[in-house]
Amino acid sequence: MKGDQTGQELLEEALRVLHPDVIRFEIDFQFFDLSLENRRKTKNQVVYEAAEAMKKAGFGLKAATITPEEKGDVGSPNAILRREIDGKVIVRTGRRIPGVRPVAGTYAPISVIRMAVGDAYGAEEWREGEGMEEAAFRTERIDRKTCRAVAEFAFQHAKRMNAKVFGGPKFTVSPVYEGMLKEEMDAASKRHPEVPYEPQLIDATYALLLNNSGEPMVIPALNRDGDCLSDLVLQLFGSIAGAESILLSFDEDFSPKVVMAEAPHGTAPTLFGKNIANPMAMILAAASLLTYFNDPRASTASRAIYESTIEAVREGTRTADLGGSSTTTEFTDEVIRKVQTKLEVWSTLQGY
Repeated sequence: MKGDQTGQELLEEALRVLHPDVIRFEIDFQFFDLSLENRRKTKNQVVYEAAEAMKKAGFGLKAATITPEEKGDVGSPNAILRREIDGKVIVRTGRRIPGVRPVAGTYAPISVIRMAVGDAYGAEEWREGEGMEEAAFRTERIDRKTCRAVAEFAFQHAKRMNAKVFGGPKFTVSPVYEGMLKEEMDAASKRHPEVPYEPQLIDATYALLLNNSGEPMVIPALNRDGDCLSDLVLQLFGSIAGAESILLSFDEDFSPKVVMAEAPHGTAPTLFGKNIANPMAMILAAASLLTYFNDPRASTASRAIYESTIEAVREGTRTADLGGSSTTTEFTDEVIRKVQTKLEVWSTLQGY
C-alpha cells in the first residue's frame, strides 16, 4: 500500500530489501495507491480494495499516509483498514539499538500490545451549552472480544519473548469500562500460568518504565493508552523510527488471520525529498511480515534482514536521528549488502 511523502520513499527502500536478488525468492505483490490524492480521487474506494486484497492474501505492507484534519475529508485510511480486516491488536516492540544510548538505562525489549479498534478512536463526540457553560462529551466503547484478543496475544507474545506481562488499564477508577480489559488479563494469566504477570495501573506503568532496565516486558493496553505508550517506549530506545508496527486480526483460536506491517512513524513532511530519513522501521516491518509466511525461505530472509539492520547501526551506518550522517539510500545499501552476504554464507554452510 503506497503512501505519502517520506512514507512512500521509505516503502520503496523496504521493497528494495525484499527484491528477489536480495532475499533469494520472489514475493507476488499487488500494489494499491493510498496516497491522499488517490484516496480523494476514489473517495476511499482504493482503501476498501486494499483491505479486501489483504483479507485474501493474509498479508499487507503499508507506507505511512496523511490523515487530513478537515471534517468531511477522506479521513484516516488506517481506521478503514483496521475495521475491514477486523484488526484487533497492534504490536510495537522497542528493542536496544546497538551504539545508541537508551533513555533511563532501558535495555531489555518492551512490547506494547495495543487495542487496535474502539476506545477513544471513533468515539461519538458532541458539545452542549454556550460560553463558559459549554461542556464537551465523548462516548467510548470497547468490547469483550477485542479485550480477550489483546490479553491472550499479550501472554502468547510474552511466552515467546520469555518476558513478563506488565501494566494494564486504570481499572480502579473505571472498573466497568477499563475493568473489562483487566478481567481478560486476569483470565489469560490463569490460562498461561507459566508466564509471569505483574498488573499495574497505566499511570504507574509509565512511572515504573523509567525504573526498569533488565527485564523484558509485554504491556497490554487500551487503544488510546497504547498509542501514547508505544511512542514513549520506542523513544526510550533512541528513535521512533527504530522498530516496526504490526496489525493483527485473528481466527476463533486467536491465531493470526491477517497481518499488516508498517512503520509507527508518520509521513515526516520536513524530511521529504532530502534522502535523510531513517528507513529502519520500514525495513524491519518488511522483515516482521516474513516471519508469518510459514515458509523456511521467508524465515531465513527475515532473520538475515533483522540481523543486518541491527549490525549496520552497530557498525556505524546511521542516519541523522541516530547520531550518524548516512543517507537513507546508504543505510539501505548497507543492509542489502549484509543480507546478501549472510544468505550466501548460510546457503554454503547448510548441512554443516
